[in-house]
Amino acid sequence: MTPTLVIVPGLGDSSPQHWQSLWEQKFGAARVRQDDPDTPTPSAWADRLHEVIEATPGDVVLVGHSSGVLTIVHWAARTGGHERVKGAVLVGPSDAEDAEVQAQYPRIAALAPVPRSPLPFPALVIASETDPFVSFERAQTFAEAWDAEFISAGDAGHINVDSGHGEWEEGEILLGEALHAWTPPDIVRF
Repeated sequence: MTPTLVIVPGLGDSSPQHWQSLWEQKFGAARVRQDDPDTPTPSAWADRLHEVIEATPGDVVLVGHSSGVLTIVHWAARTGGHERVKGAVLVGPSDAEDAEVQAQYPRIAALAPVPRSPLPFPALVIASETDPFVSFERAQTFAEAWDAEFISAGDAGHINVDSGHGEWEEGEILLGEALHAWTPPDIVRF
């Protein structure tokens, strides 16, 4: 059985035109819906992620964007993971510790400090070289700390609707490659 994607949005819950929302529809993914999607807290957001994982049958692959990435790493640090989580695609992680990011987006500061433990499942970090929420170097540092593979998306802004990433076909290709690497050869893939 193909793993179910679990979409983990960042602030504001990703608009209907965002690639996460489009992937939810296209792939029949589960979605984490926070009680307050504009005010992140590590414990509440991680707890909701855990509820969605528990409620989703079979193996899952987490797909986080921005502060949704931080939700995943906080959840992993708090719980040690889950045996049914087969991997995570972590796109455009927000840097909740950066003073400039905190000044411009103060709500993200609630997710600091960013956990630096290796993740208990395979992960792929995809980062832009021009993301206003994280420097390219910090995204690489996070990937190394999480023991994740790292891929540059080039000059892609925050990899969201505002930067022209609705369908985001390149992301679907990377997702497919990750699923191929993380699942047994007899699994049907997207």
